[in-house]
Amino acid sequence: MLLFASLYGETPASHYRSFTDAVQLQAYMKWHPGKKPLISAHRGGPMGHFPENAVETFENTLRYAPCLIECDVRTTKDNRLVMMHDDTLDRTTTGSGKVSDHTLPELKKMFLEDNQNNITPYRIPTFGETLRWAVGRSVLTVDVKRDTAFARVISEIRKNKAEGHAVIIVYSIDDLKAVHGLAPDLVVSAPAGGIDGVRELLAAGVPFSNICAFVGVYQPPAEVYDQLHQRGISTILGTMHNLDKKAETRGIQVYRELCRKGADILSTDNVPLVSKALAEWNDYN
Repeated sequence: MLLFASLYGETPASHYRSFTDAVQLQAYMKWHPGKKPLISAHRGGPMGHFPENAVETFENTLRYAPCLIECDVRTTKDNRLVMMHDDTLDRTTTGSGKVSDHTLPELKKMFLEDNQNNITPYRIPTFGETLRWAVGRSVLTVDVKRDTAFARVISEIRKNKAEGHAVIIVYSIDDLKAVHGLAPDLVVSAPAGGIDGVRELLAAGVPFSNICAFVGVYQPPAEVYDQLHQRGISTILGTMHNLDKKAETRGIQVYRELCRKGADILSTDNVPLVSKALAEWNDYN
């Protein structure tokens, strides 16, 4: 059985994942019969005293399981890439105003706050700093915010030789095609909402080996999973919000049932609970 390290202990080496290039990452993300479910830590897995989109939080998340790290990238006033979900600083930092109205040196003076509004000792990381942390440790699934160009993000991934540790998230088939055109080797997380969305994704002309499919935040029809799995495409189900709350009330069997029905990656706000469910799943399935 997967053992859980103390919250304040060292990260188990078994929870790290390392890939030399995008081809190895493609193989890791590919669906195949018997593939074990994975966890994606939404906004990096924030919890008490660990704020979202912080490298320290990412490291803490890996103490529970070998998670994918979902994170968010924005552009500063001086054209630098930083990790931040909101377009403003007020909710998650000691600063205020828009991220795009501040330079990187200004942002680096601020402290991050956790989701309970506790000020932490952690600072806003750059995307480059985050990529350098990820190499040899984990896979980032990178949500590129509207103020940020895909080409900038891809350039930073190349600069840090992190092709084996980064998946780019898109929200449309047009963006999927654009990212694939810019970086034909990289893995992209693309939407597949319902069977019509699946058909559109499969017809996009992007190799299936480069795709993982986000199927939404509610359990989709079985045909959605079947059509994607037939092409070797792994599926990401967003359990953040409603499904996480359901599991908190009814227990970890909620997550197991989602996996039995075809979800391959659970994108969650509750890494500890999902990691418990999948540890037992991987023992007995």
